[in-house]
Amino acid sequence: QVQLVESGGGLVQPGGSLRLSCAVSGSIFSIYPMGWYRQAPGKQRELVASITSGGSTNYADSVKGRFTISRDNARNTGYLQMNSLKPEDTAVYYCSMGLSWGQGTQVTVSS
Repeated sequence: QVQLVESGGGLVQPGGSLRLSCAVSGSIFSIYPMGWYRQAPGKQRELVASITSGGSTNYADSVKGRFTISRDNARNTGYLQMNSLKPEDTAVYYCSMGLSWGQGTQVTVSS
């Protein structure tokens, strides 16, 4: 059974940065694409960024140029580097791989 565990969320001021990590157990990591999603209160969960097993990336328009998704197949870990954070980036962030989801990590951008 695949398990995903996110970490790295927290409270940051507008303009600040955070790096989220997603540690994945199991043997599928190097095969499957990974996605980072977020869900703000009262809103639907949305895709923020994704990365294929080969490293091709895709971003939501709202985060292009500010967020960077990456993966380390040797460490079975994915990352989401978030720069120039805005209050509207406040949400619970989830990583996903295959049919599995992590528990989420809260990101709050506020002064």
